[in-house]
Amino acid sequence: MSHAARSVRVERATRRRRPIQNTWLVIGLSLTGLFAGQSSFAAGVLPQGGHYVAGSGSIAQHGANLSITQTDPRGIIEWNSFSIGAGQKVSIDNGTGATLNRVTGKDLSAIYGSLTGTGSIYLVNPNGVLIGPRGVVSTGTRFVASTLDVSNSDFLNPPAYVGALYTGSSTANVVNLGKIGSSGGDVFLISANQVMNAGKIDAPNGNAELAVGRTVSLLDGKYQQVFVRIGSGGTVTNTGTVQAALINLQAADGNIFALAGRSAALRATGTATRDGHVWLVASTFDQAGNRVTGNVDASGARIGARNADGSGGTVDMSAGSVKVGGADVRAKAWNITSGDFTADASTTSTFAASLSRGASITVEAIGADGKYGANGEGDIAVESSVRWHGPASLTLNAAHSLTIAPHADIANTGTGSLNLSADTHGFDNGGSVVNLGMIDWSRSAGIVVALYDRNGSYTRGDVRTNTSWSPAPFSGLVTQFTAYQLVNSMADLIAVNNNLAGNYALGGGGLGFAAAPTFSGIGTAANPFTGQFDGMGHLPGDLTLAADTGFFGAIGKTGVVRNFTLADSTATSSGAPVGLLAGINWGYMVNVGATGTINSIGNTSTAVGGLVGENFGRIEQSSAGVSIHGAGQIGGLVGVNDGSIDKSYTLGSVTAGAQSTVGGLVGTNNGAISRSYAWERLSGGATTVGGLVGSNTGSIGESYAWAHLPVGGNSTTGGIAGTNSGSIAANVFWNSETSGAQAGVGSGTAVAASSGLTEAQFRDPASFGPTWDFSANGTWLAGLLPTLRR
Repeated sequence: MSHAARSVRVERATRRRRPIQNTWLVIGLSLTGLFAGQSSFAAGVLPQGGHYVAGSGSIAQHGANLSITQTDPRGIIEWNSFSIGAGQKVSIDNGTGATLNRVTGKDLSAIYGSLTGTGSIYLVNPNGVLIGPRGVVSTGTRFVASTLDVSNSDFLNPPAYVGALYTGSSTANVVNLGKIGSSGGDVFLISANQVMNAGKIDAPNGNAELAVGRTVSLLDGKYQQVFVRIGSGGTVTNTGTVQAALINLQAADGNIFALAGRSAALRATGTATRDGHVWLVASTFDQAGNRVTGNVDASGARIGARNADGSGGTVDMSAGSVKVGGADVRAKAWNITSGDFTADASTTSTFAASLSRGASITVEAIGADGKYGANGEGDIAVESSVRWHGPASLTLNAAHSLTIAPHADIANTGTGSLNLSADTHGFDNGGSVVNLGMIDWSRSAGIVVALYDRNGSYTRGDVRTNTSWSPAPFSGLVTQFTAYQLVNSMADLIAVNNNLAGNYALGGGGLGFAAAPTFSGIGTAANPFTGQFDGMGHLPGDLTLAADTGFFGAIGKTGVVRNFTLADSTATSSGAPVGLLAGINWGYMVNVGATGTINSIGNTSTAVGGLVGENFGRIEQSSAGVSIHGAGQIGGLVGVNDGSIDKSYTLGSVTAGAQSTVGGLVGTNNGAISRSYAWERLSGGATTVGGLVGSNTGSIGESYAWAHLPVGGNSTTGGIAGTNSGSIAANVFWNSETSGAQAGVGSGTAVAASSGLTEAQFRDPASFGPTWDFSANGTWLAGLLPTLRR
């Protein structure tokens, strides 16, 4: 190799090393300032002037060793100074109790020797705490080093819910260059100015938490225990190794640096009672509700989180600005919350590596003001390509808008999913999704979802899908890639009627219908809804529906409604088919539900159901818990079924008038029912009453009724069906002991007496025969009564 070529390579290598060299230069200067004047601690030093001010015990020095024995569970010792020179040792025998060592003198605590405790050791020194390069701290339960003070009362009797408060005006630092270990508990380093770990912290059965703030609370528990209540603009830096069940670096409005270098790493390993979790948090909210933030810089950091069983744990990062380029993050879930977020080349490369290792990543940009996009802030920009393989998902939630830059590709091979969301918190702020690059799912079996505000825009760009893709069972999906317009308000909901063939999703504001006027529904029998409506798991509620309609007046043959429950709402029928979610369904409804009240003031032929009035389509994995009053063909789930119902149930009540036909699940069944059940209380003067269906001309299989039925009068009553001219399989059952019915069918084609089960038999899976699957991945879960597995 020529001299010129070697020179070029050396120069390039130098440029690559320079950021790390600069990092260590900064750290070195910081530590030099802290070490100034501390050479006298290198040897021959032990704590001085100690005496108990709470609790009792003894303090004795034997040459280079200082022994402390405590007789009470919690004790407080005040010291003139508390340092340990090289070769010196302080041992505290406090059983499984706790000893607070408070320094009242002017010197910092420098631990160059050994500090051990059978229980917990607290070291509070407003002048600073330094664990030297060969210093060792080892406790049986908890170690706390703090420059903030805690009151005697808080220490002796820690408040259960808010924790002990650590406060003070100290600007000193807590630094670890040595080894801190807790065999059975936690390690906490607390300061208002700077906490730095350049050594090793090992708490395999507990938490390791480093925090800076003016007011910090410390709780007892199995989860995160340190919370910064009032920030200080301080800094938490890790260039060493931290290994614990749970790790938390918290700086509120300050800075967190998880830097690369030597063996630097954060490893949360979890235990049987604590999931592996890493927090890097530099944000909080003040008493006025305003977000105050700092910065998290995890560039080049190695961070791992796993649970004790070997499964992946969680990494959470939250700050006004989060930098992760070059990091090595290994977890099951990696969550990032930032003001705005830009995914540059370094960041997307980091994402791709973590995603391919199985970490599902969620980025949420909420705006620097903490108003979650209310003021139009919180943007995400993807400036470079991110490509990964495997099942992990990438979710980008922008409080305002999201943009994929030209020449930026997002691609997956495997089963991973991509979720792109604008106006995530539902402020109708014009949030848009703009794809100027390429989304390539042509070799993936996963799905892609884009969500945008009705007042914003959507730019599809170049999207490539898999021609062999097929939807998962009960997903309700129609296409691999779907873009939805968000429904965040009543105005948005009403506007769905302007385009009944569109794709819609309930957004973050989709719960705010309680104060809305009466809603006249989406679609009619003449003009039904034919698009897709995905509730995204939300729970809209408290709607008053106009007479003779449901949330949907009618759903057409191509219409799909999925993934939400309409809660605590009210509907009325004066003759038209009515259900809380739909009056008439010709389409596909899956994973939907309804609770509330329906009043039927129509005639006895009116179709009224808790979920749907009349069904000609498919209803799957759905439920209703509705109180229905009045006359008609009434079912807890569906009034009249001419389609199919599968894996659905009811938990409600019906009070019916004379001449009505009432069933716990379906009033009149002309279609197919399978793998469903009804837990209903049926009462009133209905003519035809069945625990599962009132009148059956269709087919019923693998289902049961646990119903309380009206006794006596002129009703035709059956534990399964009031009347039956259809098909009821042998694997359909009813509660013969408590229903009040005398037979499974009141009139018509009977069922075997064995279809009636006692309470004890209902609790035994063997009673349901070989066609009911109670296996680990089967349809049914055993219990006091069988329930459906979701």
